[in-house]
Amino acid sequence: MMLRYTVNSLLEWKDGTESTNIERLLWMDDEIAYTIDVNKNKVPYIRRQKDIEDALAGGKAEIKDDDEFIVVLKEQDIPEKHKKIRDRAWEVIRDMVDKEPDIFQSAFRGKLIKRASETCGLSESWILEYLKRYWKRGKTCNALLPDYRNCGAKGKERKAGNVKRGRPRTNQSIIGEGVNVTEEIKRIFRIAVNKYYYTTAKNSLTLTYELMRKEYFSDGFKEENGVKIPIIKPQAEIPSFGQFRYWFEKERNIKKEITSRYSNKKYQKQYRPIIGSSLDGVFQPGKFEIDCQVGDVYLVSRFNRNWVIGRPAIYAVIDKFSRLICGLYIGLETGSYAGAMMALLNATMNKVEFCKQYGIEIGEKDWPVHHLPETIIADRGELEGGNIDNLINTLNVKVQNTPPYRADLKSAVERFFGLTNERVKPFVPGVVDLDGRERGDKDYRIKAKLDLFQFTQIMIKCILYHNNHYHLDYYKRDEDMVEDNVSCIPIELWNWGIANRGGTLRTVPEDAAKLALMPSDTATVTAKGIRYKDMYYAAKSMLKNGMFADARTKGTRKIKISYDPRNMEYIYVYNDNPNEYEKCFLVDANSRYKDKAFEEIEYLLVVEKMQQEKSKDNVAQAKTQLIAEIEDIVQQAEEDYKNETSTVGSDRQRVKNIRENRKAEKSVRRLEEAFDLGNDNQYFKANKEEKETEEMDTLQLLFQKQKEVMMDEGSDNTEW
Repeated sequence: MMLRYTVNSLLEWKDGTESTNIERLLWMDDEIAYTIDVNKNKVPYIRRQKDIEDALAGGKAEIKDDDEFIVVLKEQDIPEKHKKIRDRAWEVIRDMVDKEPDIFQSAFRGKLIKRASETCGLSESWILEYLKRYWKRGKTCNALLPDYRNCGAKGKERKAGNVKRGRPRTNQSIIGEGVNVTEEIKRIFRIAVNKYYYTTAKNSLTLTYELMRKEYFSDGFKEENGVKIPIIKPQAEIPSFGQFRYWFEKERNIKKEITSRYSNKKYQKQYRPIIGSSLDGVFQPGKFEIDCQVGDVYLVSRFNRNWVIGRPAIYAVIDKFSRLICGLYIGLETGSYAGAMMALLNATMNKVEFCKQYGIEIGEKDWPVHHLPETIIADRGELEGGNIDNLINTLNVKVQNTPPYRADLKSAVERFFGLTNERVKPFVPGVVDLDGRERGDKDYRIKAKLDLFQFTQIMIKCILYHNNHYHLDYYKRDEDMVEDNVSCIPIELWNWGIANRGGTLRTVPEDAAKLALMPSDTATVTAKGIRYKDMYYAAKSMLKNGMFADARTKGTRKIKISYDPRNMEYIYVYNDNPNEYEKCFLVDANSRYKDKAFEEIEYLLVVEKMQQEKSKDNVAQAKTQLIAEIEDIVQQAEEDYKNETSTVGSDRQRVKNIRENRKAEKSVRRLEEAFDLGNDNQYFKANKEEKETEEMDTLQLLFQKQKEVMMDEGSDNTEW
């Protein structure tokens, strides 16, 4: 079965006019699908799969590739206050959205919303808006981010002035206008909250306000019965409880609140973000395993095939249900978050285009995977150190970490690595052979012949064989599979699972996946282009807007970029809006880096740096020798000058006849440098003595003439 669309796909319905309806697929099985109109304020509704297929076949609907509704932002680019708004909304609906497909039914959804409203104190309409926003914008946590970036004066903080902001008080004439919340008042708010609210005393927010008012907004004291009592300032001169509560909600830190008022244990148990799953049973495609293993073969560099660059790091993504290989990345760094994310990114790519990059032609049915999973299972090592929040919040992928020393929990991908070693090792040069090596045998590393590109070609071939032909003898089919006589071949299991159990796979725009998963770094804008790792990039628009000319006159500056480690021919440069970017390509002068992987380029730069360091002694010695030889020649020239028998009288006379001297010297040089082709050897030998005599006579005549001219004091020649 060819998977034409998946969960999260956008369907564009055409009614014969210019207007169209765009719906997002929220859930589906082999008979029905739930969708939601992304442009209307409606709840999800049901469609028959047959109706969707007929509409696609008849041109009444089409799959929309561009998805402008998904919010693509890296976690580090999101303001903290926006994260808090998102996280609070996510806490409210997190448990509800997992209850698919029941959540799409009005009665069931209404009960959940009512229960959540009673628990969190929000209105039912607000909670429903959270749900609709989550579904319309791609079913990710970031769908709940506020749209503040679309309004207001970006980057400009509102400063309190003399005029009171906000809605006027109802009884303003009696209690006064009130005050604006200044930076000084905010500082007092923070001190009071930390002192009275974030404590094990568990004071209410109202009591916190009253204690703050007593300590920080009093105007002297009075004594009653020997008790010193603060005199509180009038309401018109202090912030109201409403202002205090508004500030508190903006700055509220849920984690700090729970850990300081209760305990860290309670936070970890009841309130921490849930990024894992304890389910072991897998009944459909959509739960991927990801792992890395060092290949048992040494590789060479494409820059210089005499350079042995070590063993490759193989990252593979495999579907736990079908054992289908979904993604691949070959690099040089093991246990890397970036490497794991590149393998996951490859799982979302169109495999026809991917294989074409390596000169391998396949059809869509040969490797029909270009999807995100619901869950990935990985070692803690592959995911620690990276910004895992990008994966969870931007793409809504759940992460299940395996405990240390528990490779058995990723049995599918571990088994694939073992099988691949068996398939590859007997046929490639440079394989690791510790057992079979004897004294005197040639070092197996010297036999290395394959580069990263060629090894990746071999791995792709192995994956195509594994997916389409390898019989999984160990696979235990369930009753439904046995009844349908499904072969234990990964592609057959995958197709059957999609057709009969729907799967939990999702599609996202390629750009959204890349921006969320690709590594980021900082580059420098220079007059020559955007410099990154000794490479220079540019885009036509940057030349037009004078970016590089500005760098020449105003100086360099830093910018944020993302890059694809598999191919450094281009990078992505972010604009002022972190959701916008521009693709920049290598300048012609850097063509040697074209189509090369990040690790290959880094290896080249390291080798060149080492060569420069090693050559410093030789260069220093050669430069010293050059200086000594120049000095020797100059010394000889000075001695020749001293020994000259000429009777030149003064310095003026030496430079007086430069033109005549030059003519005489040129005549001598012409004779010395004249081309003499095709001489007959016998004639040359017979007349050798006579010819030498003639040349000597001529030279003597010229030198004599030169001396006469130099002695001629009456000459008026000037310097030539």
